[in-house]
Amino acid sequence: MISKLRSTLGADAPETATRWFGTVARVSGARLVVEGLGGVGRLGDRIVIHRDGKEDFLAEIIGVEDARLIAFGFGAPDGVAAGDMAVLNRQSPYAFPSDDWLGNVLDWRGRREDGSAPANGPHKMALSAAALKAPMRKSLGARMPTGHAVFDTFLPLCRGQRIGLFAGSGVGKSSLIGSLARHVEADVTIVALIGERSREVRGFITENFDQQAMKKSIVFYSTSDQPALMKMQSAHLAMTAAEYFRTAGANVLLIVDSVTRYAQAHREVAVSGGEPPALGGYPPSTFELLARYAERAGPGARSGVEGDITAIFSVLVSASDMEEPIADSLRGILDGHVVLDRSIAERGRFPAIDIRRSVSRSLPHAASFDQNQVLARARALLGAYEDKETIIKAGLYKAGADPDLDHAIRIWPALDAFFTGIGAATFDERFSQLTEIIGKDY
Repeated sequence: MISKLRSTLGADAPETATRWFGTVARVSGARLVVEGLGGVGRLGDRIVIHRDGKEDFLAEIIGVEDARLIAFGFGAPDGVAAGDMAVLNRQSPYAFPSDDWLGNVLDWRGRREDGSAPANGPHKMALSAAALKAPMRKSLGARMPTGHAVFDTFLPLCRGQRIGLFAGSGVGKSSLIGSLARHVEADVTIVALIGERSREVRGFITENFDQQAMKKSIVFYSTSDQPALMKMQSAHLAMTAAEYFRTAGANVLLIVDSVTRYAQAHREVAVSGGEPPALGGYPPSTFELLARYAERAGPGARSGVEGDITAIFSVLVSASDMEEPIADSLRGILDGHVVLDRSIAERGRFPAIDIRRSVSRSLPHAASFDQNQVLARARALLGAYEDKETIIKAGLYKAGADPDLDHAIRIWPALDAFFTGIGAATFDERFSQLTEIIGKDY
């Protein structure tokens, strides 16, 4: 019996001879009430429930009520009944990342499609580790080539920076994420696909990673039909792996698509545990969790040889509502926000980035004085055109009324095309091209 339970727990199996046993008192959906473990069970501990005639069932403690524990299952608790035995593991979830994880597509357990697991490393790392303390961190590093003209100029991405891609459905978010995964230069690329459709997981891998690129990459995934705790653990595994490679000195690119589904998964778990919903139906602990998760990424420690985790988090916004609670919270946490606009996508310009609503907080420090002057002039001309676009297209604007607007109208086709530029180029080449477009009289 115990050997069977250890097989179910895997890395979560107790390492000591001490075991605690309780019983299931009630089952409601994915929520379970366990008795007999009061005083020993803690939040975050794992329990395994023995089901007659079925595989053992794994759950996590999400609440403590007097002498009873509230647990949430890693799956539907089919076959779990009152009176079933529950075995407690008093140990926080952890993993043993290693270089052998590179080149793999891994599920929420860190296992390949065939059920095998890559070799473990020598060091145990908590899946919900604390972030580096602020005084210990380095500053943001140098700009990273992205292969996109708009990022290499208006929205620079620096080593250790954390940005959000804010987008609704059907505006090119997945295509942009794939392009950044291919083009951003990093030692290690880690992608977490959280709550994605099954076909999109395989499609993302085949479209964006050739054999050579996959050798320095790891893809973690959980699909839309999987339980909330599996989605959360996939995100935690990805972050833990990124921290492992950062500690080893690597420049890591971490892409999480999407952090909104991660938040939704936590909402499901937290509300099941008895937390009252607040903004947008999310309990307050969801926003605390998002801040902790985002803070784990970023620059490494100043001492030693640590690298950086440069993070790109996709954020789903309904009807382009940037005031939606998750979007609003992340906009204040991250080091930049890139807004994808449906109206831009509908006229066929990709990436459909709304430049005026997007910000990289690595500026102005990531660019020289002259480059910042070019960007300021380009933004002013862009604003002049977009503010009067309806009048211009209606033929109601009379040339000569506003010299700046006249100039903006002349350069608009070239500037709009510049935003779509993809391919290898130096930062100086990008700025030379932008300077030529807007003119040198800024």
